[in-house]
Amino acid sequence: MKRRHLWAVLLAAAMLSGLLLGSGVLAVDENSPAELEVAQEVPVQTGEALVQEPTPAEDASLEKDMVTLDETVDLGTMPLLVNLWNPLPEQYTVKLEKLDNGLQIAAEARPALEKMLSDCEAAGMDVTVCSAYRTESTQNRLYQNKIARLRAAGYSREEALAEAGRWVAPPGTSEHQTGLAVDIMATDYPVLDEKQAQTEEQQWLMEHCWEYGFILRYPTDKSSVTGIGYEPWHYRYVGQETAASIYERGLCLEEYIAVPEVEGASEKLQAAVDAALAPGGGWQLPTANADTDSKAE
Repeated sequence: MKRRHLWAVLLAAAMLSGLLLGSGVLAVDENSPAELEVAQEVPVQTGEALVQEPTPAEDASLEKDMVTLDETVDLGTMPLLVNLWNPLPEQYTVKLEKLDNGLQIAAEARPALEKMLSDCEAAGMDVTVCSAYRTESTQNRLYQNKIARLRAAGYSREEALAEAGRWVAPPGTSEHQTGLAVDIMATDYPVLDEKQAQTEEQQWLMEHCWEYGFILRYPTDKSSVTGIGYEPWHYRYVGQETAASIYERGLCLEEYIAVPEVEGASEKLQAAVDAALAPGGGWQLPTANADTDSKAE
């Protein structure tokens, strides 16, 4: 009799646990510290534990926004991604070759760049490559100078850091350090601002750059994904096949590497930017006596 009573107690306990779990009484807090940390450090969710599979009752259209580790592409076959959340690998090396104006670019990108510039000029345009490969010391100098100018304009330390990061990547997070990125401007309009987009030269480049393996790296409607403001002069070499896919689908590099898309990815990336900009978030302002005039290597 006691044995039957014990089984009845165990069965009742099991049924009660199932009811509590089903009703959410025993559900895990979605905002637990561990999950918040992952959301801040990893822009795109790839862990199976962080993804809920849609139930049959859910709208099938939501399936395209769900991603698991098994569904993601092999990052080893993807173009190198360097941004605020993906610093340049410490052991990264690149073979550089000089352009006619003395600037350097990755050897693998030079023939395509020169062909694109030649065809652009043949179409009646006049363009100038004003920036290409940068050493870390050059990037650091540009970053600190941007902060210094903002402080001189009346920005607070926090405001200067936030605004500088939108336009000049902190050293170690700039594509220019890869040798695969170039800034190209219309020679008749030698100013790097949004008016570059209105020049015939930039319009031609935006339309045709993918044919040569380049993409406009920071489009006007992708700032919340890239973390960088609109730069209608910054082009990145990714190879012709990848460039064509990115152009045809209207993606930026972050989105291309994250395909299939993750619902709310842009918001998660923006949250990561905000976290980095917060006090103690990892970005540091230069000290008052920082050498902002150091020479480039």
